[in-house]
Amino acid sequence: MGEQSIGLTDPGAPGSADDSVGIAFTGVRKAFGDVVALDGVTFQIERHSRIGIVGPSGGGKSTLLQLTAGLLEQDGGTINVEGETATLGRLSRCAMMPQRDLLLPWRTALENAMIAMENRGVAKKDARAKTRPFFEHFGLAKFEDVRPDQLSGGMRQRVSFLRTLMAEKDILLLDEPFGALDSITRGQMQEWLLRALGDVPRTVLLVTHDVDEALLLSRTVVVMSARPGRVVTVLDVGLETDGLSRREIVTSPEFIELKESALEAIE
Repeated sequence: MGEQSIGLTDPGAPGSADDSVGIAFTGVRKAFGDVVALDGVTFQIERHSRIGIVGPSGGGKSTLLQLTAGLLEQDGGTINVEGETATLGRLSRCAMMPQRDLLLPWRTALENAMIAMENRGVAKKDARAKTRPFFEHFGLAKFEDVRPDQLSGGMRQRVSFLRTLMAEKDILLLDEPFGALDSITRGQMQEWLLRALGDVPRTVLLVTHDVDEALLLSRTVVVMSARPGRVVTVLDVGLETDGLSRREIVTSPEFIELKESALEAIE
């Protein structure tokens, strides 16, 4: 399922002076009226690395994703997304996958997956031809012409992730991508996404309430406080995952030690 084998277009070189940095947050603050959601958030993500953000509910994690994507403007500090600091510039570099798949019920799985390409002005015939080959690699073969209500929850999320990839942006923002799934399906999708992200060279920022999910899918985990959201600690994950099942990874002593560190920081 690698980029070479399925023909993903290279999103292009970053525009920042330091090509090794994908996203940099410096003293970011955001308030909604009298409620301060984020205060002094500072950390950075290396280009084509994966960072997971965990912390208590209401700590501004999803707000940080929206700020990164240029959907909101911060009240203080700077957000640099591959050299882009203005909201429109950040928006041009990011693709977001929401918690719910938001598939359009009147469109087939293939038609949903190719929406991002259509929105960029690609002709439907060309968008269809480029998107269809991905279905086999994403475990969706023979479901191209099926409507969303005939797909399982896990399959719908795969279509949603494919739609996000087809935007061909260098930054992937994942907001609780499996939060709406049952625990068994969620575990299966975590294992699947771990392999998918390993094959796709993108900068990934993942927000989740699930510490296991953050540690499994990320190379670095940022633990944030309750509102106003601040960075409590940054954990270097560095787990060996190649060739291992999800169960083998999450039951390893190294994983358990990291989880305990993350939970202590959250508490």
